[in-house]
Amino acid sequence: MKLPGVSSSGRVRAAVVAVVAIVAVAPSAGRAAGAPASRSETTWSSTSPVAGVISSVVRIAAPLPPSAGPHPAKCDTLSYLRWRSATGPSDHREADRILVAQPGVFEGAGAFDSVARNTVAAAAAQGSSIEFWALDRRSNCLDDHTGITAAISARDYRVASDYYLRGREVDGRRFAGYADGADTAWLKNVGIEQTLRDQYTVLREAFPDPRQRRAKVLCGGHSLGGFLTGYFAEWDFDGNRRTTDDAGYRQCGGWFALDTAIKAGAPNPTSVQLPDVPPPLAALGEPIFSAVDTALPVLRLPAVINPETVNLLSLAATAAEVDPDGVNSVVDSLPVNTNITLTLRALLSKDAAMAATGSPDIRALRATNTAVLGSLLDDNSQPLGFLQASVGFPTGSPVGPKSFPVPDTLRRLPLVDGQFGDARKAAPTFYDAAHLYRWLDYDEVGGTRSLPNESQFTTRAGEVTSIRELARSFVEPPLDFTEAYFPSRIALDLAQSTAPSIARHLLYRNGIGANPALTIKASGGVALSGQRGAGRFVVAPGYNHLDVLTAAQTQNNGRPEIVSSELTRFAIDPGSARR
Repeated sequence: MKLPGVSSSGRVRAAVVAVVAIVAVAPSAGRAAGAPASRSETTWSSTSPVAGVISSVVRIAAPLPPSAGPHPAKCDTLSYLRWRSATGPSDHREADRILVAQPGVFEGAGAFDSVARNTVAAAAAQGSSIEFWALDRRSNCLDDHTGITAAISARDYRVASDYYLRGREVDGRRFAGYADGADTAWLKNVGIEQTLRDQYTVLREAFPDPRQRRAKVLCGGHSLGGFLTGYFAEWDFDGNRRTTDDAGYRQCGGWFALDTAIKAGAPNPTSVQLPDVPPPLAALGEPIFSAVDTALPVLRLPAVINPETVNLLSLAATAAEVDPDGVNSVVDSLPVNTNITLTLRALLSKDAAMAATGSPDIRALRATNTAVLGSLLDDNSQPLGFLQASVGFPTGSPVGPKSFPVPDTLRRLPLVDGQFGDARKAAPTFYDAAHLYRWLDYDEVGGTRSLPNESQFTTRAGEVTSIRELARSFVEPPLDFTEAYFPSRIALDLAQSTAPSIARHLLYRNGIGANPALTIKASGGVALSGQRGAGRFVVAPGYNHLDVLTAAQTQNNGRPEIVSSELTRFAIDPGSARR
């Protein structure tokens, strides 16, 4: 199919990653023959129900500059996930269009698996060869996937829990613990400038000709990824306005925002436009931000948000994937420490008294592994809006209203609205051996197995993501769904657009408007910007913040899911976003 402005030229898995092709021995696409082999591509097998999509992980040698400081050699590589149609060209240069996405905070490339597959398949059904690439930040090089990979291969959750929690070896390797101190100090130098340059490196490696980049590539992101894309649009990589081939807006032919905004600035949930910090004040504040970053190179809290709790989500997904009906596999294996105890209380307590006293004990709850994953991420249970998806509802034993940490009556107050989602919260009412909680998937809600009071909390129209597919997306791709070591420097840089180190590159304040844009807002998503967003604006009804990435291909109304449908339309004809 010729696109406007572009010439067309089983459940069985032996391992998470099946090596089908290594192309590092041949000149990569976009690199002249005879040049050093710096690119490798490896496909992986998938049990996704979305047919006709080939998935691979691409790695590019891209050493950090000496100013980054000592760091692991494996972090001198850029990685991204690539999804393409099985009926389309294998050479990305021959694709009709490529969507390139930046992940959000605490998010990895693997989180895009469902929306990428849905989009590629939808485009192929219309005769278009659309690819989807999800970038992975360098910080994810610190993750150790050994235990998860081995557990999925063995179909045994205990392999993962023994590796991460009990010090047992897998293939001669022992978990070294969560990175800290000197192991993460180098991340203080991995801020917006390095993150944007990494994306620029990926695009230049793929398409050395800047004209081809702009014709073929659409750039965007989810959550924080929208703000990174906004900076990318206005960035000048050599800081010289007279040389515009390196201008960010000239690297992409359009922008897409998934429950975010394409904006060069910090997230702002209010409709009030805050003025930029005057440059002299920003210059004074820059050393302070630098000191904070040096002291805390990784954004982490004593509980809820830190590498150990991020790994807890991966363990829960592993148990739900390999043994969905098993009972309490994760909870029974968790260590008893302050971090885990406070995290479980913060996320799962039904009221303030339970959070304060620990009674009833969350660990006394009996639930299937699928129900545990659901309780951690579903919008009717998970309190934090940026971690919510609509993945079904509990069944099997009674539930009641959940009022912690924010009662329903307070969730819609200004500055609170959107940060905790829009769904009523529910929690188990029995924590004992006599009651077992199970889980209904998104397409099972409103059926014969539903609880009598289910309709007080949700309906079929408000459930959009399959929990089975969510579990698969967490553990199947070779790059992370979540991000354990998010660099604090990126968050700090977002708020410093007028600081000297950033302002010297932020030269094209009309860069976003130079290209068409698509903004898709989840109806129950997180309020990151009080502004409507650039270009075509679409609301995804019933979606939460993660649903824009994870929604099932076919929705409960029988229609294709809206995000991939809109991305397909935009990729086929970016100009449609201006009309």
